[in-house]
Amino acid sequence: MKKLALMTALVAGAFAATPAMADPMANMTKAGCMACHAKDKKLVGPSFQEIAAKYKGQGKEATLFEKVRKGGAGSFGPVPMAPNSADKINDADLKAAIDFILKS
Repeated sequence: MKKLALMTALVAGAFAATPAMADPMANMTKAGCMACHAKDKKLVGPSFQEIAAKYKGQGKEATLFEKVRKGGAGSFGPVPMAPNSADKINDADLKAAIDFILKS
């Protein structure tokens, strides 16, 4: 019984010490992405669903990462996307956001 209580306490402590999973939508909102993009409708830029449909399953995560960092135009029309530095969204949060978008 003591072993079970000890194991339960250790497992609970491990979960308590683990940082909460990042929320990609909150990070994208904080970074300003939501000013031009939405999950399911075109705003200034394409929706996340449009992006996912175009790139899903193609292994384009690195390409999308670079496109967000450097900006660009032409993939979804003539409106350019401004570059977004690590000051706006750090690398880990950007990677999580790209994974989230491709799962939309």
